[in-house]
Amino acid sequence: MSLRIVVTVKYVPDATGDRHFAEDLTVDRDDVDGLLSELDEYAIEQALRIAENADDDVEVTVLTVGPEDAKDALRKALSMGADKAIHVEDEDLHGTDAIGTSLVLAKAIEKAGFDLVLCGMASTDGAMGVVPALLAERLGVPQVTLLSEVSVEDGTVTGRRDGDAASEQLEASLPAVVSVTDQSGEARYPSFKGIMAAKKKPVVSWDLSDLGIEADEVGLQNAWTAVEAAAERPARTAGTIVTDEGEGGKQLAEFLAGQKFI
Repeated sequence: MSLRIVVTVKYVPDATGDRHFAEDLTVDRDDVDGLLSELDEYAIEQALRIAENADDDVEVTVLTVGPEDAKDALRKALSMGADKAIHVEDEDLHGTDAIGTSLVLAKAIEKAGFDLVLCGMASTDGAMGVVPALLAERLGVPQVTLLSEVSVEDGTVTGRRDGDAASEQLEASLPAVVSVTDQSGEARYPSFKGIMAAKKKPVVSWDLSDLGIEADEVGLQNAWTAVEAAAERPARTAGTIVTDEGEGGKQLAEFLAGQKFI
């Protein structure tokens, strides 16, 4: 019996780039380079490790919702070792929030078929971290989130969640949704062989009609959350220089107190 793993990934703006909002207060993705969300690489890595350690056949599918360029995120995941990819793209998805995105992902996961859904702990752009829980609710399956260690055996997913004061051992029967943290294990780099092999792996494209979703269920106008205002980050100003002529410590303390650091 084979194990079907679906890994949800996101194509995000490069955090090191100069990001701006468009006129509708969504991120201007045409103005900055994009890439596979770093936190999603940990989920891909865990899916590949589960596949490598399994006695049965395991199929790893990566799934993303986004514009045409989002295929770049899928290609990297395929070059890491995933078996196939699904790309959901539709003009009516522009501005969709986490609630709408979870609907699209859930419909795509159901259409693809799954035993285990693996997610990163959050995206590096929105950083909300709510999609795994929303997915579990929509799919009607257990959620085991924020794991730093995960394994699958005999139809059960088991993992460790580390907190500030204690660690918990958690488990759930498959099918289930799991999210992993950036402490779960360093993600592998794509090899040259993997990059070449990725070019021959299947990438399926779906739109909203393929998933039975109406345009008025997603998109900016139907989002449950909205950005009401945005302003440019103020330019950096010159710092305060303290010249120590015997009173440097006092001046430094006054400065820190004035900034409410102490």
